[in-house]
Amino acid sequence: MAVKIKTAQGLIEISNEVIATVVGGAATDIYGIVGMASKNQIRDNLNEILRKENYSKGVVVRQEDNGVAVDVYTIVSYGTKISEVSKNVQEKVKYNLETMLGITANSVNVYVQGVRVLPD
Repeated sequence: MAVKIKTAQGLIEISNEVIATVVGGAATDIYGIVGMASKNQIRDNLNEILRKENYSKGVVVRQEDNGVAVDVYTIVSYGTKISEVSKNVQEKVKYNLETMLGITANSVNVYVQGVRVLPD
């Protein structure tokens, strides 16, 4: 499925993989986020942090009438305030989707899949 934007010059289609890459990049830029996690850790047998090319495994994009709904699966660092980090992820994801792709995010749901202790 893709997001379709109609302009005067024609039709623009943005695939869910592109949206997932933008969302994953925005989320991993936030202080306190160690990385992205797989949404189906048991099925994918992935208990590690996803790399940039696999961000689509940690992001679910659903098309809605006037925008998209996004689920982001993250791993946070130990000692950070999870609610504050999650709020920052929501704000950054909404901002990046609007400025980079011109897509309105109706909702951004953040799921914390784990906590990691970072080495000093």
